[in-house]
Amino acid sequence: MTSTSQGRLAGQVALITGASKGIGRASALSLGRAGARIIAVARTRPKLDQLRDEIHAIGSECVVVEGDVAKEATAMQAVRVAMEKFGRLDILLNNAGIGSYGDFVDASAADYDEIMDTNMRSTFLFTRATVPIMKQQSRGLILQVSSQAGLRGFTREAIYCATKHAQIGFTNALRLELQPFGIKVGAICPAGVKTEFALGKGRTAESLAQSGFLEAEDVAEAVLLAATQSPNARMTQISLISLHEVL
Repeated sequence: MTSTSQGRLAGQVALITGASKGIGRASALSLGRAGARIIAVARTRPKLDQLRDEIHAIGSECVVVEGDVAKEATAMQAVRVAMEKFGRLDILLNNAGIGSYGDFVDASAADYDEIMDTNMRSTFLFTRATVPIMKQQSRGLILQVSSQAGLRGFTREAIYCATKHAQIGFTNALRLELQPFGIKVGAICPAGVKTEFALGKGRTAESLAQSGFLEAEDVAEAVLLAATQSPNARMTQISLISLHEVL
């Protein structure tokens, strides 16, 4: 076991949604290596348990919360667990997200609700549950894993773009509101990432392998960079694009 007690985030607690795979998983491991104690939230318990064991193996702590991030009860439970177990909450990474790629006219109202609830409603719910604690602490970092789709439009991604633009607007407004309380609010905006995201909904394993997209670990490094800024500095937005993409 490698000790993380002297890491740059030693003593801090990070809550991560969508932590069982992809960017969330990579970020949990990255923050854990830096000394943060992790609250990992997702719907897939076996993958959460595997992540917990890996974080324990690198010398940090991890508590898992199984649940639907679009439900208020899940957000409240995750924050309650953080406070009961660790007594503080320093970093919130709103990472959970889904997408679908296809002609707009083929999308249903149910598709819209599912994508909006997972991407934006969860961001609202977990942030709303976290902010009172961070205000009491007079410090904290709230990060959204948004997307380049939150900064511009992409064809056949209208609903996904809408949810990610909503995240950016939410972030920009909340950053101004919470700055006087010592709370930093920012967004990571990656282009395409090689994860299970949208597989079977417009992406295939073959197209992903040939995409030249970013790796989940690339985004996790940006998350770590934002989390380890000095108390006097804040990264409001990080735009991340692969060398192989032209946007």
